[in-house]
Amino acid sequence: MSQQVAILLCTYQGEKYVPEQLDSFDAQTYPHWKVCASDDSPDDATRRVLADYQSRWKPGQLTVYDGPRKGFVANFMSLICRPEVEADYYSMSDQDDIWYPEKLQRAVEWLDTIPEGVPALYCSRTELIDNLGTTLGYSPLFSRPPAFANALVQNVAGGNTMVFNNAARRLLIAAGSDIDVVAHDWWVYIVVSACGGRVHYDSQPSLRYRQHGGNLIGANAGIGARLLRIRMLFQGHLKKWSDQHITAIAPLLPQLTPENRRTFDRFTRARKRSLLPRIVGIVRSGIYRQTTLGNIGLLAAAISNRI
Repeated sequence: MSQQVAILLCTYQGEKYVPEQLDSFDAQTYPHWKVCASDDSPDDATRRVLADYQSRWKPGQLTVYDGPRKGFVANFMSLICRPEVEADYYSMSDQDDIWYPEKLQRAVEWLDTIPEGVPALYCSRTELIDNLGTTLGYSPLFSRPPAFANALVQNVAGGNTMVFNNAARRLLIAAGSDIDVVAHDWWVYIVVSACGGRVHYDSQPSLRYRQHGGNLIGANAGIGARLLRIRMLFQGHLKKWSDQHITAIAPLLPQLTPENRRTFDRFTRARKRSLLPRIVGIVRSGIYRQTTLGNIGLLAAAISNRI
């Protein structure tokens, strides 16, 4: 394996944790990587840390760009679509995690089995840690297969675990960097699965995912977090997110597979119907979440017209 991986690192006032993140890159068993960092920080503290690693690493191994300063989604999407960034595979990274040494190795081994022109996305579970690095548990182990019918209503993995190929990146560029979506990783899952790509969910964790208070919900850890997500369905969050995704995916509709286009059309039509036709249409669309509790919440959201 000699494919180069561009690690897409987005930073924002991350000087406290960035060194551990960068050190975990340096400890990778897979040697063919470079870091492309996009910094959104309002001061130069994080830049000083990045500059220190630039001076220690070989030339070209770490390049730093100015971020758009429009939030984390815009930062990641601008980096994904930046024309100067070129590699064989692209691995998104938060600024405060700690990668397992074999993270890139496992991702590249799977990606190398996929034909070059087929969009492909690797993702995995995570080990959850607190601010001090103490293990809190693990992200959920999902058993249902990743697919567009799932991606429409749920993201199965964090962007910090995701690695994708150039065919997937071309789709993301075609959709554009200036998109209004709730999360960059969920968007990547939607795009790759929609357009006939292959998505591999690795049940083995690939990194230590640092939790800062409220983002424990982002990791979907525990029954409390899952119940909160169900409550969010009732509050109409999913409806708003679906509206955003339906708008954002419009440029890619010609590239959806026939099966996924049918799923998309049934889902979008059903959302506009009255109660009984809406429920029937949602069921016929085939959309699903990964757990029984999640699917009960999905049905309740359809009944209450919050989907």
